Amino acid sequence: MDNTIGVKFRPRGKLVLCDAGEMALQVNDYVVVETGRGAEVARVVRLQPTLQPREPLMKVLRRAEARDLEEARQKLEKEALVKCKELVGQLGLTMKPLVARYNPQDECLTIFFSAEERVDFRDLVRKLNHALENRVELRQVGARDEAKLLGGIGKCGYPLCCQNFLTSFSSVSIKMAKEQSLALNPMKISGICGRLLCCLGYESKEYAAMRKKMPQPKQQIWTLWGKARVISANVLKETVSVEFEDGTTKEIALDEIVHREENP
Repeated sequence: MDNTIGVKFRPRGKLVLCDAGEMALQVNDYVVVETGRGAEVARVVRLQPTLQPREPLMKVLRRAEARDLEEARQKLEKEALVKCKELVGQLGLTMKPLVARYNPQDECLTIFFSAEERVDFRDLVRKLNHALENRVELRQVGARDEAKLLGGIGKCGYPLCCQNFLTSFSSVSIKMAKEQSLALNPMKISGICGRLLCCLGYESKEYAAMRKKMPQPKQQIWTLWGKARVISANVLKETVSVEFEDGTTKEIALDEIVHREENP
């Protein structure tokens, strides 16, 4: 019994006739087809096509499984990124293709890129649509999104927070680093994206609230050992270093402060 079907390996690719054997398939089913390049995933787009085969038909090996679809997606994304980089070089565009993502539901390839300035990529999109036989979209991202897409290891030795669990980027300021008494060295308080570390904001509110409870440097206080002047404060330990009137210094806990003058 003749069971010829029409499939497409790419959404905008040509119709290919295949022998489905005894398999009962429906339109939009995914199958694995034996081709000259090895087994490839294709989507059934037509049953019993009116076109007559002009050459031996490719054979459908089996229905595609989840593993086959995932491998096909990864292969397409890799091919798209390589082709995009190639065309960017040919067209002389000042942009850096980062990653490609394929959405099977929309049959759309999205290629993310970074660039210092706006880029006219209309010609690039046209060439990619033709070369990949797919609908292609290009999307420019900032430094933080670039780090999230590419991933990596942070200064803490763990995978980047933005890649692991952060769903959005909160505002981070140098004031947060100051409140945590961190050295204001850009190399130490910046992530691999070149922006301030996202983790500076994790405990910012707690540090700010704690600092309000701490006496300020040069503030006069009265302790169990007498009057003293505050030299510095340790927010994490909840202690302050003080200098007494006789010149001696001591580190004391907050609950050892009897009285303090109003903030200068």
